[in-house]
Amino acid sequence: MLEIYDTTASFPADERFGLTRQLRRATVSIPSNIAEGAGRASSGDFARFLRLAAGSACEVETQLDLSLDLSYLGPGEHRRLLQELAQIKAMLRGLERSLTG
Repeated sequence: MLEIYDTTASFPADERFGLTRQLRRATVSIPSNIAEGAGRASSGDFARFLRLAAGSACEVETQLDLSLDLSYLGPGEHRRLLQELAQIKAMLRGLERSLTG
């Protein structure tokens, strides 16, 4: 979701240390947790980190909703980002299911 960086660049300057920072942090947390989990010794550990990544994805979803409510995002951009996020969440669920059987 590299688009989050482009998207948040247009947020108001007074959000630089608020919503912008929080949204970017949560977005970066998704692949970071996947990478950390992939480096673990067991599939159970990996699955746990995938659940953490999914939690970060839910956090991003909430922050995107707030960004729409504050009119930092337009409805079309909001919808497009949520659709991409839904695909990521589905992939995370599928990968977790493949590990936990």
